[in-house]
Amino acid sequence: MSSPERTDVLVVGSGFGGSITAYHLAAGGAKVVILERGPWLKSDDFEHDFKLGSSYTRAFDFVVGDGMSVLGGNCVGGGSVVYFAAMPRAPRFVFERRGSINRRMWPAAVSRDTLDPWYDRVAESIPITHQGWEDATYAGGLWAAACRHAGRTANPVPAAVDREKCVNCNWMMAGCRFDAKQSLLLNYLPAALAHGAEIRPLHEVQRIERTDDGGYRVHYSVVDDEDYRITAGDGAIDAKIVILAAGAGATPVILQRSEAGLGPMPHAVGRYFSGNGERLNTAVLNEDRVREVLGLDRGDGLAYAANQIGKGPTVANWDRLDGSLPEYTRYSLEQLYFPPGLGTILAQAPGANPGWFGVGKKEMLKRWQSWLIIFQMIEDDNEGVFGPPPARGNADRLSQQMLGIGRLSYKPTANTLRAWEMADADVKDILERDGLATVTPWTNDLVGAYTVHPLASCRIGDDPHTSALDDRHELRGHPGIFVTDGSAVPGALTVNPAMTIAALAERAVPGIVQAARERGVEVTYGAPAPDGSASGRRGVTTLVPELMRR
Repeated sequence: MSSPERTDVLVVGSGFGGSITAYHLAAGGAKVVILERGPWLKSDDFEHDFKLGSSYTRAFDFVVGDGMSVLGGNCVGGGSVVYFAAMPRAPRFVFERRGSINRRMWPAAVSRDTLDPWYDRVAESIPITHQGWEDATYAGGLWAAACRHAGRTANPVPAAVDREKCVNCNWMMAGCRFDAKQSLLLNYLPAALAHGAEIRPLHEVQRIERTDDGGYRVHYSVVDDEDYRITAGDGAIDAKIVILAAGAGATPVILQRSEAGLGPMPHAVGRYFSGNGERLNTAVLNEDRVREVLGLDRGDGLAYAANQIGKGPTVANWDRLDGSLPEYTRYSLEQLYFPPGLGTILAQAPGANPGWFGVGKKEMLKRWQSWLIIFQMIEDDNEGVFGPPPARGNADRLSQQMLGIGRLSYKPTANTLRAWEMADADVKDILERDGLATVTPWTNDLVGAYTVHPLASCRIGDDPHTSALDDRHELRGHPGIFVTDGSAVPGALTVNPAMTIAALAERAVPGIVQAARERGVEVTYGAPAPDGSASGRRGVTTLVPELMRR
């Protein structure tokens, strides 16, 4: 029997948590291998359609659970390839949340003040545009006008989009052909490769076990390029450090499946899952009332008639992001497009039962150009729990790509339900005022609640009972295993989480470097941003020694 190959650091997943840590460790001199379950798609591979087998279905993973379904990235670059590039920082009050455990959820060492320098490091590495009103889509502008009419405010959303390269093709969710969206394919990942890191696509990690020398053996399956239900063999790699960044819907499943080879997992592995409190509402606008009430006119006899294809959010209402308000009453409302398929199925027709199917829905679909979709992000109660893992992967796949049945159970508490109801009422108040539109939430009847930003299934914290990781992202009881993806975020953020996931990954690197050194890896910390900029590195200099103290 041949011996498994060896590396210093094995990274599982190539989204924000995997790419950022891989870059810094490779730049510091470690041998780094990244295993990614999805395909490696280049700019020319991103297609402008939603057909089966296109980049749209190849790059996504949609897992239906019991009460909660998760849509995530499944490709090299992870969620950064398919996200809408919204990059706000989390509000200050988020870090003081108490949530379902009735005490501070976040580690004492992490606050908005202590995380801001790490946010700055991300902003130096991933160019973020502070959009102005000239950048807003027509749909975003209408949302802003409706907010103003209702006595509310609206704000352009910071976005990782190069405006000079963006051609407004509206297909960014299926990957950007023009390299305008600043995905990880344009910064951290090429920089990691330049420093010798290796990326292996179509490698699905199944489990981890300990080795006799105190390291870890990571077992994987090689996935077919066209039909992800088919595998083409198995393998294993030994590593001194393992970084799990497979996403909040997959990282806990890998750890659960690894108990036989690693020993007991912390209680919080696979518990306290949060869907970032997400929910969608569809407004069907009355074109005449939009013209009469808001005074909008596109100059062609139309008041709205938006082209509903994949443009990212440009405008949000943040009036409820006020730390003086009680917990579970704070949320953001963001204009957003959601693509065909889920959007057309889950949107409900007003007054129909069931609202997602039937004559009323058919009539509603005829008016698709008058739709405006509003995305809520409330404070939920971290009520998700993962059951026993499937035999392979994070779900039992039902189709050759994208669709699977998972083991996540999510039963919304009264706190979560009230928060959704409050946000629903706010959307109706803004958009139904003076007959502008009729508004209905998307149905939960078919796939339960749903999230595109899964969080917290292996979260950091100070309490070993309610957090799987310490404040340096190391898995409790398993030295040398770290989690740096959305799993590590303690709870809902009330805003899009990519920027916070990335900042936490940046913050985790010094501790991972120190752990690697203790395991005999010759690695240093201190690489500049991928483009060579160093101001962000200087900004965290005083914070690094404490993070490297073990």
